[in-house]
Amino acid sequence: MIEIKDNIYYVGVNDRNKGLFEGLWPLPNGVSYNSYLINDEKVCLVDTVEADFFLPFLQNIREVLGDKPVDYLVVNHMEPDHSGSIALIKKYYPDIKIVGNKKTFGMMSGFYGIGDGTVEVKNGDVLQLGSHTLTFVFTPMVHWPETMMTLCAGADCQVLFSGDAFGCFGALNGGVIDEEINCDTFWLEMVRYYSNIVGKYGTPVQNALKKLAGVKLDYICSTHGPVWHEHIGRVVDIYDRLSKYETEPGLVICYGTMYGNTERAAEVIARAASQAGVKNIVMYNVSQTHHSYIIRDVFRYRGLIVGAPTYNTGLYHEMDVLLSELAGKDIKGNHLLGWFGSFAWASKAVGEIARWNEERLHFEAVGTPVEIKQSLTADTFAQCEALGRAMAEKLLSE
Repeated sequence: MIEIKDNIYYVGVNDRNKGLFEGLWPLPNGVSYNSYLINDEKVCLVDTVEADFFLPFLQNIREVLGDKPVDYLVVNHMEPDHSGSIALIKKYYPDIKIVGNKKTFGMMSGFYGIGDGTVEVKNGDVLQLGSHTLTFVFTPMVHWPETMMTLCAGADCQVLFSGDAFGCFGALNGGVIDEEINCDTFWLEMVRYYSNIVGKYGTPVQNALKKLAGVKLDYICSTHGPVWHEHIGRVVDIYDRLSKYETEPGLVICYGTMYGNTERAAEVIARAASQAGVKNIVMYNVSQTHHSYIIRDVFRYRGLIVGAPTYNTGLYHEMDVLLSELAGKDIKGNHLLGWFGSFAWASKAVGEIARWNEERLHFEAVGTPVEIKQSLTADTFAQCEALGRAMAEKLLSE
């Protein structure tokens, strides 16, 4: 098994078969379920894995311990991809003590009917294993109410077992620690993971970061993705910026289209913004691209222009869904929004997008909305150009 440092081992598994994480988010590169084992005078397992992977998980544990028992299981997070093997672990290690907080045990009883053999801890409590000392740091709503992190101080290093925080999509292809692998594929997947799963909870993330401020960390051991060592500063910075809803100068243009007229308008807008000096422009057809990638880039870039046709005397379905998803993320900060729409015989799309912004999104409106009847004319072509330029001017002025 892989020793991270100082008798701390990685005993997690990879899932390369699941198509959608939580039934929602695509996994083109799979995902890892990370668990860790501290082999000391008292042996401590930190989090488990999804139940389908219990047998390889158990083999990983036994590769480190042999027949040695496990004394404690720390449960930092109760989502079943991390807690799913708790009942099975208890069958193989019946004397194990499960360490968690009051909300942990309420969920554990509900999910698995387990209520015995527990050790309840409070924020700041300490558990001594021998040469390793565990300190529990409560981080509620990052991103469930029971979440906590576990700080492990050993003789040679300090390790943070961070739960889902600082995690990302993507299976681990042999290596586990960031310094041993090429991390290029993980950076945008970290942003997609954060924006879609944690993104609503920026304030709790900031509260968690404040609790960790000034703590020297040698390793961050998340429950998904690489173990961070060499890139700890970059990882923490990504979470800090995203949880403050800070953005880069750039523009997301996303559109729905049935017969190509709205798409042509989007192309005109993009070209005008580019000619006005915006370099970071990404375009998405909301019916072709999974919304998780669009949401990722909305978190990244300050500017957003959306457009769609009227459909069934309302807003084109996939655009309506995307705006609902964005509103559900409760994105704060300085996002800019422009919009356009098209119709054949009933004008609704432009008004519906305006309503979404007024009632739910609350982004700063930029430019004049463009309404296209049937297809682009010389006038609406010019209006699309003006919308692209207006967004560019706003982005570049700052």
